[in-house]
Amino acid sequence: MKRITKEGDEITRFTLPREEAIKYMKDKDEPFKVELIEDLPEDAIISFYKQGDFVDLCAGPHVEDTGKVKNFKLMSIAGAYWRGSEKNKMLQRIYGTAFEKKSELDEYITRIEEAKKRDHRKIGKELGLFAFMDEGPGFPFYLPKGMVLKNTLIDYWREVHKKWEYVEISTPIMLNRSLWERSGHWDHYKNNMYTTVIDDVDFAIKPMNCPGSILVYGTEPRSYRDLPLRYGELGLVHRHEKSGALHGMFRVRCFTQDDAHILLAKDQIKNEVIRIASLFDEVYSMFGLPYTIELSTMPEDHIGSVEDWDIATAALADAITSIGKEYVVNPGDGAFYGPKLDFHISDCLGRTWQCGTIQLDYQLPGRFDLEYMGSDGMKHTPVMIHRVVFGSIERFIGIITEHFAGAFPTWLSPVQVKVMAMTDRTAEQAKGIAAELEAAGVRVETDLRNEKIGFKIREAQMQKIPYMLIIGDKEVENGVVAVRSRKGGDLGTMPLEDFKAKVVDEIKNRTRE
Repeated sequence: MKRITKEGDEITRFTLPREEAIKYMKDKDEPFKVELIEDLPEDAIISFYKQGDFVDLCAGPHVEDTGKVKNFKLMSIAGAYWRGSEKNKMLQRIYGTAFEKKSELDEYITRIEEAKKRDHRKIGKELGLFAFMDEGPGFPFYLPKGMVLKNTLIDYWREVHKKWEYVEISTPIMLNRSLWERSGHWDHYKNNMYTTVIDDVDFAIKPMNCPGSILVYGTEPRSYRDLPLRYGELGLVHRHEKSGALHGMFRVRCFTQDDAHILLAKDQIKNEVIRIASLFDEVYSMFGLPYTIELSTMPEDHIGSVEDWDIATAALADAITSIGKEYVVNPGDGAFYGPKLDFHISDCLGRTWQCGTIQLDYQLPGRFDLEYMGSDGMKHTPVMIHRVVFGSIERFIGIITEHFAGAFPTWLSPVQVKVMAMTDRTAEQAKGIAAELEAAGVRVETDLRNEKIGFKIREAQMQKIPYMLIIGDKEVENGVVAVRSRKGGDLGTMPLEDFKAKVVDEIKNRTRE
């Protein structure tokens, strides 16, 4: 490869009719290529690419010459059955990458290596956050420290949503077939739903929370004065994913969706989308996650008229541009019931993740005969906005675990302070200090083992604990604590009250390092 890229052979394209192409590949003793061509239509024009003495079947396109890919690196090899069938021969697949500049290649390789170190599955195991078991593929198990992390995220979610005037609801995890038929999920999403039969009636475990919110809206008459009505729900949903698609917390079969469904009048759409975008901005800024916005338009498989879709799409675009935000269009990738704005966050390695979404729905409220009494004394059908900010708690935990490499900000860390006794003589003082910090709302662990203090510090560093307090004879005598931080190392000694005020303020204000 180095020789070929150095020579810079020109790459040229030529085509042959199907029968000539088959003969050409047979003469070159390429049975696999012959098989591919034979599967193409009889009137197909087959393209080939030539570089030096080498000719290969390919649809293209290619670079102009081999010198364009001189900055390459082979990454891995893997066995692969021909055409994905175990009945066929096993081949070797070689994976590689190439960049125009060596500096870009080096940057990419560094990023890949850093991503391996930050793999949330590895960090989750090391920090005791979550686990995956053969007994439940795709169904995450939260360990004690993982539950602290999850609940802290949920506490923050509740605080933000209360501030932005949402009310929280909870709807059943399983509902009958007639509901899913009415919502359209039975026809458009059934292959991803887990179903069962109860008393001879088909039921489905919910893959989404929206139909439940619709039923809640319908529990009492509504007036235009009630709108917008903002329902927030941390709903446990299940979706069937193929086993090959499962990937740690990023792709699971069971997850908590931080949903909200907003029922509103058509003339309230613009202001509400602006409010939601502001909420998203607040949340993502908290974690240091910049984002871009994508507008997804009507897919082929959709419900509702093209006119409704055009109105809804224009409303989303108008709301975002009115607050100075830019977006790119993703044609045909809307939900089956409406267009959407997707928020793609960027982590510290520059990788993007689709998390937040704002989906405008003119269809479901009508399907469920939802209505409100307008100021004109007439009945009207509301519009529904579906939106999430984290996307799912599980996936967001995976993202921020890699973003922070497990070194979560103090407010989010499962253990915020570890108190270490240098000797048995100071164990009681260490326990008293831990109790005082716990009383102030700090999550604390103690290490009273008869081990060298250096060993204890290294272990706490490996556990990514933000602060370590070392309690020795001198500290007890002088009424102070020796403080070490995960990032800054030795911070010297200070009175416990000063340290307590510092860490409590950091937690309260959700400070990032």
